[in-house]
Amino acid sequence: MENSIIGQITERLEALIEGSSLFLVDLKIKPTNNIKIYLDGDTGVTIDAVSKINRSLYKQLEESSLFPDGDFSLEVSSAGVDEPLKFLRQYTKNLGRKVEITLNDGTLKEGVLKLATETEVTIDEPAGKKKEIKETVIPFDHIKKTVVQISF
Repeated sequence: MENSIIGQITERLEALIEGSSLFLVDLKIKPTNNIKIYLDGDTGVTIDAVSKINRSLYKQLEESSLFPDGDFSLEVSSAGVDEPLKFLRQYTKNLGRKVEITLNDGTLKEGVLKLATETEVTIDEPAGKKKEIKETVIPFDHIKKTVVQISF
C-alpha cells in the first residue's frame, strides 16, 4: 500500500519539477502520514521553488483520494548540507568542494572532489607533511557515504 502511495506522489512531483534543474533526492512517509520530500537542484534549490512545489503538490494530494479525510501533512525541503550525496548529479554539482568519503570498510578519505563519473569519483587528497596532493580514484561501489564538508 505505502509503495503505491509513494509511487503516486513521486509521479505528481516529477510532473511538477519536469523541465527544471530540480530532482528528487528522497521521499519518506511516516506512519502518521507525514510526507517528507527532499529535493536538490543542479544550480541549488530556492525557497520560492520549494514553496511553490509544496503548495501545488499539497493541493493535488488534497484533491486526490490517497489520504481519506485529508489526513496527511507535507514537508518539501532541500536536501540538507549534512545529508550524504546519493546521486551522480549531486556529485557533479559539488565538484571543487571538500568532501569526506566513508568507504565500506570504515576508512575515511578527505579531499577536494575533482571528478565524478558513472562508476567512480576522483578526489585530490592531502598527502605527506609537505602539503602534497595525491589524486585518489574511488569506485562508487566502495563508497558507503559522501558528505560535503562546509568550511567557515
